[in-house]
Amino acid sequence: MIESIRIAGVASYSQTPEFLTGLSRFNFLYGSNGSGKTTISRVLADDSGFPACSVTWNGMKLQTMVYNRDFVTRNFSQSSVLKGIFTLGEENINVIKGISLAKGGLDAITKKIKEMHFVLHGKDGSGGRMGELASLDENFKEKCWSSYKKYKDKLYDAFDGFRSSKVRIKDKVLKEWTFNSAPIKSLAYLEKIAGTVFGPAPALEQIVPSIDASKTVAHESAAILRKKVIGKEDVDIAVMIKKLGNSDWVREGRVFYDENGMVCPFCQQNATDVFAQSLNNYFDEVFKEESNALDDLYINYMEDSARLQRQIALVIATPCRFLDFERLKNERESLDIRVVMNLQQLTLKKKEPSRVVALQSITDVVFTIKTLIANANALNREHNKMVDNLAQERRNLTAQVWKFILHEDLKTDLQDYDFMRKGLNKAIAEVTAQIDSATISRRVKIAEIRVLEKSSTSVQPAIDDINALLLSVGFECF
Repeated sequence: MIESIRIAGVASYSQTPEFLTGLSRFNFLYGSNGSGKTTISRVLADDSGFPACSVTWNGMKLQTMVYNRDFVTRNFSQSSVLKGIFTLGEENINVIKGISLAKGGLDAITKKIKEMHFVLHGKDGSGGRMGELASLDENFKEKCWSSYKKYKDKLYDAFDGFRSSKVRIKDKVLKEWTFNSAPIKSLAYLEKIAGTVFGPAPALEQIVPSIDASKTVAHESAAILRKKVIGKEDVDIAVMIKKLGNSDWVREGRVFYDENGMVCPFCQQNATDVFAQSLNNYFDEVFKEESNALDDLYINYMEDSARLQRQIALVIATPCRFLDFERLKNERESLDIRVVMNLQQLTLKKKEPSRVVALQSITDVVFTIKTLIANANALNREHNKMVDNLAQERRNLTAQVWKFILHEDLKTDLQDYDFMRKGLNKAIAEVTAQIDSATISRRVKIAEIRVLEKSSTSVQPAIDDINALLLSVGFECF
């Protein structure tokens, strides 16, 4: 319980201490405005803030709870945005102040972005630095077009591919300005040479692709084709199989023997374990490896021959005035027939491994096809060399025409355009970078405000959530 209160040198109290004593458990203080009631409540709330004042307790000091106008200021705040909404709590008021400051910062950033957009695009979106750049490009484009029209009649073919578009003419001028290293010739010289160099010319002939039959031909000499693939000869049943010459028949019958549960598929008698072991020994690992080699040979020959046939088909599909297509097609038919027959021989060898087979060679057909291709390409190269000389002369003259225009007509315009464009691009890049940076800062500030709003006793987070929900279902205003 409070025993006494000492007050001096604060508010309406003089430096002479005054004491409030004789206090009971419940005390009521009243008086007119300015008489010092609030000052007493402030001393009770925290006497450490008033050096000349003190509160004397009868025993242990208790926690004081003071409800005065200071408490109201600290803990009650009316929203400046939503009328009739009050915020409670001293900590919450600080959050609201933080939100207010953050929104002020957001407004400043938004204003800055708007100002920079104005610098970049102007008031109506077609001005600003971007508008200046567009105007610069348009004026330069017209100057390039005017220069082209001045010379298009006498140097017509030098502008081939660019005559129908002002934009393409301008782009060509800029490209030539960067890369053209041709010597500068007089207009009279250019007009004279143009009379002979420009004109109808034969087209370049396409080189015929070659073929590679080495892998397909190599299969023809595979040793496995001449080898009798049979079982192991030192097994007891080998003598009988060799005498009858029916190794392939036994190999095929073994499949039915295995499927019939080791019962002979012919006599339906149970075979002995010795007989079963003899069969396994006869068709040993060597036999299996050689059989696999036959399978691989068949697959490889089929794939390599198919690849060769596709190469020949590509040759036939290649337009060439010097290639004997009729003879080439006949040779392809001969090759196709031999490939089919060889695949049949390989199939027979797979079925009867003990049989010796031989593949029909395609070497002569391949040689003929390669000769036809080589002869055609020799004529192609001779023709193209002749065309290339004329084409090179045309390229040289075209480069000289553009060089003349750059040097005689557009040199000053190009220098001015290059200087001004670099300046505008630099300014645009700087403003764009500032907009990007400010946009990032704006996102950060919005996120900061959202976090503060969620940590406050406020209806704003609910408002934001409702608006987000409305936008997600297509409502843009409500």
